[in-house]
Amino acid sequence: MSYRLELESKALKEFDKLPKERRVLLGEVFDDLQINPRPPGAKKLAASDGYRVRCGDYRVLYTVDDPAKRVRVYRVGHRSDVYRRP
Repeated sequence: MSYRLELESKALKEFDKLPKERRVLLGEVFDDLQINPRPPGAKKLAASDGYRVRCGDYRVLYTVDDPAKRVRVYRVGHRSDVYRRP
């Protein structure tokens, strides 16, 4: 059972600003999230109902809607910036 991946507009803008090499690696992370939305190494965030997955120094923050089979990515960025409120 595959999940549908959705990137919010903010996450898409952040993703587009990243270096090409990093975008390729994060693309692989997105592909993996469609198959398993809670992969080994994913952590539940304490302050929200979302999860985070690491890719080197970068993080992908997302929520999972199991009944709708949807993964919604709401932030993508460097670990020093991604947890800050906009």
